[in-house]
Amino acid sequence: MISRMREDIRTIFERDPAARSVWEVIFSYPGLHALWWHRVAHWCWTHRLTWLGRFVSHISRWLTGIEIHPGVTIGRRFFIDHGFGVVIGETTIIGDDVTLYQGVTLGGTSWNPGKRHPTLENDVVVGAGAKVLGPFTVGVGARIGSNAVVVKEVPPGCTAVGVPAKLVKCKNGTPADRRRETADRIGFSTYGVSQDMPDPVATGIDAMLDHIDSLERRQDELESLTKRLSEQLAEHQTDKA
Repeated sequence: MISRMREDIRTIFERDPAARSVWEVIFSYPGLHALWWHRVAHWCWTHRLTWLGRFVSHISRWLTGIEIHPGVTIGRRFFIDHGFGVVIGETTIIGDDVTLYQGVTLGGTSWNPGKRHPTLENDVVVGAGAKVLGPFTVGVGARIGSNAVVVKEVPPGCTAVGVPAKLVKCKNGTPADRRRETADRIGFSTYGVSQDMPDPVATGIDAMLDHIDSLERRQDELESLTKRLSEQLAEHQTDKA
């Protein structure tokens, strides 16, 4: 237990440059508090103390602003940064080295019993305000952009952005390679999206505007050429006369 708590604290220092001291992390990080409360609630849940597990998770939500159902399975080195407004549904499965930012929802789209919530494999980053909805898998090393709404599987190493989310980049490499690359792109590492990964809808609109501009330029050139030819033809007819 103590070793896991130390690992949780080290994880925060690795992923949050704002962390200054161990005491600050222990007493001022609601994501850490929510994780520790969840371990108590999950123990109760798995030992058939379901009411107590739900009550502990309710207290945790009241204290931290983060709602994690006691049935959720969470791997090692899990980090919720800022955290307020995070909601994680009952049948969610979270792997190792996963990072969530504030306002994330890992939710379901059905009232049917059974698996209703997503599975996040190792080394996944979910940006602020993103919604991942449904019983599908987000693959190893995948990235979910800020405010994206993801309703279908994200392959390993891919980035999904937009509403509804679309894949804008896929890459290979080990999780360690991906973490190093993420660390080099400050904008992405904080909120799950970088300057070179715009929303695919915005990209499509930009392409349409570029195409319209190109057509207008060609139209202006044709009109100018037609006008010159008309003038030359008129001069030629005048000379003949």
